[in-house]
Amino acid sequence: MDISKIIQPKSDQQNYDDYIAGPKTVTVSDVRVLETDQPLELHLTEFPGRPYKPNLSMRRVLIGIWGNGVSSYIGRSLRLYGDPTVKFGKYEVGGIKISHLSHIDEPKTIMLTVTRGRKEPFTVQPLTTRDAAAAWLQAASTMEELQKAWAAVQQAGYAADLSGLKDARKQELT
Repeated sequence: MDISKIIQPKSDQQNYDDYIAGPKTVTVSDVRVLETDQPLELHLTEFPGRPYKPNLSMRRVLIGIWGNGVSSYIGRSLRLYGDPTVKFGKYEVGGIKISHLSHIDEPKTIMLTVTRGRKEPFTVQPLTTRDAAAAWLQAASTMEELQKAWAAVQQAGYAADLSGLKDARKQELT
């Protein structure tokens, strides 16, 4: 039994604390560009009403790898993880980083500013469609969600590969 849900913060966006239990693979369902301190919202199929608002470095990763045409982000997947070393000012407060992206064929490296005048390479791995399909099944928290996820898995052509995972998830939910 997964009890990670009992520590999720009540918030209107994804937070570092959401990733203490481990990384999550998510699918972009909508993108909004705003005139705020956090100008990019990636709305996620798996977390309705709780978008991922990437920090400046992760926005640079997204634009550097997926490009600046955000409408193409819809339907793509990414794996997010919590990094406890992310700083806000001089304090390590933790933050969300991207480890994998769909729609890339090989690892991609972007040079990111870590301190004034100093850059370091940041590498993102490819996320296969099969991984994303498996994540849809894992993210289902109700039988209805599992049925929808299974329909998407079938449409993607991974039913034979993932039927065991679906059956296991079904047992967990019943």
